[in-house]
Amino acid sequence: MTVPPTSHRARSRVTRRGLIGAAGAVAAGAALTPVVMANTTSDTANSDATDAEAGTTSETFPETRAKEATGEGPVKAAFPIGYVGVRWAGTSETAGGGIRLTDADGGKGAWKSLSGSGCSGSNGGALLIPADQASGYELKAPDGASGLRSLALDTTQGPQREVAVPKDTTRVRGVAYLSRAAWGADESLRFKADGTENSPTAYYPFQTITVHHTDTPNGDPDPAATVRAIYQFHAVTNDWGDIGYHFLIDEKGRIYEGRYSGDDGIPAHDADGKLVTAFHVGGFNSGNLGIALLGTLVDQSPTDAARTALTRLTRVLTRLHGVDPKAQVTYTNPVNGTKKDVPEISGHRDWMETDCPGGTMYGELTALREAVAGGR
Repeated sequence: MTVPPTSHRARSRVTRRGLIGAAGAVAAGAALTPVVMANTTSDTANSDATDAEAGTTSETFPETRAKEATGEGPVKAAFPIGYVGVRWAGTSETAGGGIRLTDADGGKGAWKSLSGSGCSGSNGGALLIPADQASGYELKAPDGASGLRSLALDTTQGPQREVAVPKDTTRVRGVAYLSRAAWGADESLRFKADGTENSPTAYYPFQTITVHHTDTPNGDPDPAATVRAIYQFHAVTNDWGDIGYHFLIDEKGRIYEGRYSGDDGIPAHDADGKLVTAFHVGGFNSGNLGIALLGTLVDQSPTDAARTALTRLTRVLTRLHGVDPKAQVTYTNPVNGTKKDVPEISGHRDWMETDCPGGTMYGELTALREAVAGGR
């Protein structure tokens, strides 16, 4: 699918700079279950589906509005801010960092400490902070931080755009999920201003699964809007060209299709069962499938619904690829040959220095492996 350059410029008004910080082959003879995949087109700035295709229905989603800034100076947005994305280099610590929101009447709130760890590595931090429909904000960089950047985001109240969404439930081997179209992904965000794809799909044999948390608020009233915010943050501001994860799961157990993988296979895969490379563990992405639980799981466990959905999805994926969910494996990056010993089902912190997927969720991974293996 080619997106006209004018469509991209109409939808994405932030600069493309970096902001935030793959042992087994596909099982021989593994059948790929056909699923309904939704295509979108981008013929106008506010329409991804002028004529719904067969098997789809037209739904509307708000266009994401964003404003990018650098440094600590005051930021004013022309829209109510739902999230502020914050990124810095030099340290992964948040000590000394803070944010102060400005309300619609210009009143300044109290300074609040930056908290959480995002899903970043050892040499920087990245957070997506709820902004309660603020009109602006100020930031203080964490001690020792450099390159402070931020992104004001509105994923709920922008102009409406139409999207062709599948009429029937989309499933991966019986497990229901929301297609990219069904959560409102604006496919034009995957393209540069000249119409070329920012991060063309690349596929490699599956090796491992890595579990993350998004370090966003628990009790999220609009998780699809949060997924759209993460998408914008990853695809455009971080210049990854797409959302970093292959799948996301909200607290009600709804599964969201992540990284675009084409229309000829199951989600996250091509027609031959190879895994599309995403952007969730720096240096270890090719062949490594990323699943992110929405919320912060440092002191809180995932909900029963989210835990059940994670178990079912992980079971389907390990069966598809014929791997032992309880195994310890040697991951080999097919691009540069880098090796690392990790569990077949790992947490982000098994790969690098990070708190992700939160201490409580990380403590549940042994039970997850047992549950996935027990259902085989």
